[in-house]
Amino acid sequence: MVWTPAHTRLFLEEAQRHRLFALYRLIALRGLRRGEACGLRWKEVDLDSHTLTVNWQLVQLAWQVHEGTPKTDASVRTIALDTDTAQVLRAHRQQQLQERLAMGEAWTDSGFVFTQPDGSRLHPQHVSDQFLWLAYLAGLPPIRLHDLRHGAASLMLAAGVEMKVVQETLGHTSSAFTADTYTSVYPQVATAAAEKTAALLFGKEDQAEPGKLISIRG
Repeated sequence: MVWTPAHTRLFLEEAQRHRLFALYRLIALRGLRRGEACGLRWKEVDLDSHTLTVNWQLVQLAWQVHEGTPKTDASVRTIALDTDTAQVLRAHRQQQLQERLAMGEAWTDSGFVFTQPDGSRLHPQHVSDQFLWLAYLAGLPPIRLHDLRHGAASLMLAAGVEMKVVQETLGHTSSAFTADTYTSVYPQVATAAAEKTAALLFGKEDQAEPGKLISIRG
């Protein structure tokens, strides 16, 4: 299941008060996997060009955390950031620098964008648990953190982003897999596109109402 856009906005408003707000925003808007967000390093982020590169992840096996490369070649990718998300990351970096000053010699220089308050790497399960708690505080229906990634794909499709671009942003191996996974959302997008095309030709107002985001496979 995925949240509606209104649900996602409520969640981000609640998460804005948390030190990992930038992480949840990246998953909600850009569709990073949990391990990719936890494994993101500052050297892979270019805030001037508004891009980040995914080429590392933290994987949880049982309770142990392992660092490694993404699951497929397609998962290694460069993702564009909107202006507001880039600003959120800048603010996060300043917050991290303040934490570093506060910790002094106890700071662990791990190089990760998202860390514990002492600079050490995050545990992926902690990120999921915190997500569930923030969703509860926001009064939202429970979904998995991975469903927030699904929601990002649904938002992109609903915004009219081409399937190929959605596929590359998510790191899927093929656009066919992306289309198959989001079959419940894409027909709504196609219908809206048809209405807009006809409206452009015949000068009619676009009266199509966007459908609610519903169950997602995969």
